[in-house]
Amino acid sequence: MPSVQSPDGVLLVDKAEAMTSHDVVDIVRRKFGIKKVGHCGTLDPIATGLLLITIGRGTKVQDLLMSEDKEYVGTMTLGIATSTQDRAGEILTQRDVPALDQNQIQAAFGKFRGDFYQLPPMVSAKKHGGVPLYKLARQGKVVEREPRLVHVYRSTIDRIHLPEIDFSVVCSKGFYVRTYAHDIGEILGCGAHLNSLRRTKSGRFDVTNAISIAEIDATPREGVERRILSLPEVSRMRGA
Repeated sequence: MPSVQSPDGVLLVDKAEAMTSHDVVDIVRRKFGIKKVGHCGTLDPIATGLLLITIGRGTKVQDLLMSEDKEYVGTMTLGIATSTQDRAGEILTQRDVPALDQNQIQAAFGKFRGDFYQLPPMVSAKKHGGVPLYKLARQGKVVEREPRLVHVYRSTIDRIHLPEIDFSVVCSKGFYVRTYAHDIGEILGCGAHLNSLRRTKSGRFDVTNAISIAEIDATPREGVERRILSLPEVSRMRGA
């Protein structure tokens, strides 16, 4: 019998919570029986939403896709700072949340628009001496990191129900939303951590067009393959 041709292109996946980005890669590898699968832009286990999975020759455009701007919606919780800057970490400090008004909160968010520098967190995938920081963090190590220039194009405060703040942010490649929440908490004088996060867009790709993990599991290979964007489609969507 003729062998099944391996697909090429990009699959938009809506990542579920409590799994790593590499878990998604493994699921797609098993579905198609191929090894040449990658992902664009790591999503942490607590995060959900859009993950671009590159397949076959699609891996050749991975760096281009990773350079795209991203859009997120999230919730930060004031008053508690953690070792990972999100709810998965150990509590480092716990402070009272003052009776902040909307103007004070908007002013804090306003300090993080346009160009500014972020210090990469120790739990990030950024490498130090060829080793991802998160692997060093698991060993209990803390190393010097260079601040990196990032950009916020737009941010909105969607709900204030202290100690929680819901927000949306459109940002550049390499932006750490957990650090964004942490730094805003410091400006507000009480600390904060990221409680939830969902990536809604990457470049011109939208999570509303993504396939869920449950759908991948339940759909035959041919059905999932029909959801793969071909390289010409990807090029047109990027406006290239």
